Amino acid sequence: MTIRKLPLALAVSLVFAAPAMAQETAVHIGYSGPLSGGAAKYGQEVLEGMQMAVAEINQAGLVVGGKKVKLDVVALDDQYNPSETAINVRRLVQEDNAPVVLVPHSGGCYAVQTINQQLKVLLLGYTSVPQLAARGNPLTIRIPPEFTSYTPAFVKYEMSKYGKEVAIASTDTDYGKAWTAAFKPAWQAAGGTIVADSPLSYNRATDFYSGVSRVLAAKPKVIFVGGPSEPTGLIIRQARELGFKGGFAVMDQAKLDEVAKIAGGYGALEGSIGVMPVGDDPSPDAKAFVARFAKTHGGRMPTQEASLNYTAVWATAQAMKLAGTTTDAAAIRKVFDQAVKSQPPQNNPNTLSGVDARGGMTMGRPVVAVVEGGSIKSLPDTALAAAK
Repeated sequence: MTIRKLPLALAVSLVFAAPAMAQETAVHIGYSGPLSGGAAKYGQEVLEGMQMAVAEINQAGLVVGGKKVKLDVVALDDQYNPSETAINVRRLVQEDNAPVVLVPHSGGCYAVQTINQQLKVLLLGYTSVPQLAARGNPLTIRIPPEFTSYTPAFVKYEMSKYGKEVAIASTDTDYGKAWTAAFKPAWQAAGGTIVADSPLSYNRATDFYSGVSRVLAAKPKVIFVGGPSEPTGLIIRQARELGFKGGFAVMDQAKLDEVAKIAGGYGALEGSIGVMPVGDDPSPDAKAFVARFAKTHGGRMPTQEASLNYTAVWATAQAMKLAGTTTDAAAIRKVFDQAVKSQPPQNNPNTLSGVDARGGMTMGRPVVAVVEGGSIKSLPDTALAAAK
């Protein structure tokens, strides 16, 4: 297995007043995610958000329990394989004394939840699967909002615009299975029918014509897709090339701006609904974040993976400060809600508003977007409210 270790500096936007100290204490934050294979770009984007937060902070200085602390991230490649995730996390705890690990896929998070209490390590799960927080693991924080918050709007918009026949062509991972298990009954409860149920191997395949052809043979009006952005974009492009004229309900792991780059622009995504990309978010705080990211990343636009994990790392540093410890995972977890709430707007472009009773982060405003007339726009709050 290819393993990459990426030392990263960590900092928060808050200025920590501290006495002069001769030596810093090094504290490692662990990361296990896909850094090779089909989802490598997705895994790297998670790290980019962490890195951006980091660079701003060791410069300002973090003091925890009266000691000056320097944080870095030790990143290991798990190739999206949950069994490798568990092995990596054991290594991160035993070799690097990591009190916190971040994992950006549900299968890996589930694997870590079987061992993290024993290892006394806090899991930051970057997955919108509701079951992660519902399992009652006391050392887990789920970073993105639950995907079920999007489902009613997805169903209402696509069904009203295109019709009641939907085909399932989502990723065959644990995440995809969980999303599909929530989407199908919601679609059927609204009077729709499932004309094809054909998940695809987004992380292994490089050509989807046969799978897409099989889906289109069922004559759907809407296709439910999603997984890593690049294969999602390829599936949509090939569906259009094969003559599909309907809409796409795009699961939240796939980001519409990244999907569009592969699919052939927003025109290819006409009639799609998904999560608003941070690069297209019209809010002032999102725009400011995008400008800062682009300045340090060669003009590139950030993804939501970057922006949400940016805030998550800030919150981790602040939770350590509030708890007065860098080693006690339970104490850090206990103050995480307060840490999220204390983030200033410029460091919280997605307006994360806290941590709920089950350990899931909550968001202050909806981020659902649709593609109409070849451009992306926010789904009005009134439409979101009506769909709930």
